[in-house]
Amino acid sequence: MRISNAILRGIPGAYLLQSGYGKLGMDAQAAEGLKQFAATGVPQFAEWDSQTFATFIAGSELAVGAALVTPFVSKRLAGAGLLAFSAGLLSMYFRNPEMTQEDGIRPSEQGIQLSKDAFLAAIGAALVVQKK
Repeated sequence: MRISNAILRGIPGAYLLQSGYGKLGMDAQAAEGLKQFAATGVPQFAEWDSQTFATFIAGSELAVGAALVTPFVSKRLAGAGLLAFSAGLLSMYFRNPEMTQEDGIRPSEQGIQLSKDAFLAAIGAALVVQKK
């Protein structure tokens, strides 16, 4: 693995592992808030049980993070996972008018926390399209 790939994979992988680990055992109120917020981007999540949703998100972050930091997982597979996960996060950003300014693209004060997911999408795309 080249050092550039290690950097592209290691930093977001560690971030997602920490984030997923932090969501394990989430209390019911926090899980409900997370689910409702996610439902702004993916409306089907509103139908899920809150604890099931929290477990799903934690597991998803842990799985994508683990794929990124595991050297024998191909960069394209790890990148595709990161790209798909970040696309879900960005759907919350773009479908929630409070997250963007009037133009629907630039982040509002509330949207700053989600706008960074564009970086994750870019890293995922870079991993998918790299030649070697």
